[in-house]
Amino acid sequence: MNSKLKLALWDIGCVFWVALAGSLLHFAFELTDYWTPMALIAAVNESAWEHTKMYFWPGLVWAVVQYTYTRNDANNYWFGKAMALVTTPTLIMLTYFGYMEWSFAAGVKPSLPLMLSIMIFGIAAGQFVSWCILTREPLAINTRRWATAAYTVTLVAFSTLTFVPPKYFVFENFACYTYTGEYGILADYEPYRIFAKVDKNGNIKEGMGVNYCANNPFDKPEVKIALN
Repeated sequence: MNSKLKLALWDIGCVFWVALAGSLLHFAFELTDYWTPMALIAAVNESAWEHTKMYFWPGLVWAVVQYTYTRNDANNYWFGKAMALVTTPTLIMLTYFGYMEWSFAAGVKPSLPLMLSIMIFGIAAGQFVSWCILTREPLAINTRRWATAAYTVTLVAFSTLTFVPPKYFVFENFACYTYTGEYGILADYEPYRIFAKVDKNGNIKEGMGVNYCANNPFDKPEVKIALN
């Protein structure tokens, strides 16, 4: 198997891994009974930031594992993977907010399948960037310096901004197409609980399910995207 094909297969595999692992991290905080350390890698609210965080960590893990098997087949390895980790959240946010802005302007309810497609598009685009960089000749620029800067910035951001979120719409809880004025770890998760819960007396309280927004009113005056 030639190097380009081998690297392509690894990057395609990364798309499936990140999509699956990221989707699981959407529910991990609740499934661990809101265990604070899990907030480092799992989504703690419905903000755009928390959703991109779910895809950053699996992508980083894949990059470390892939290095063991493809380091002799790739050029510019850590720079290429760094660019993938930057490209994915950037494209997801730009495409997502663009789509949501269009949806509300047109009076069309956002489509969950289309939003999931945006996620796949962002992950796939990131891995395509990775493949392009890994399969080209060694770059003349000091890739180690740029890669180090990219990893430092992203690691610090994705490790800390859940716990000290800026009061900016990208970090604001956006539940059922409504900004709630909440940021980071929420004070009360009961309104957003998806799975059934057993209390200390053994009583079962049903959750709302993964499609809990299905019956949420769409035409609320407070529903809007604040892009400025």
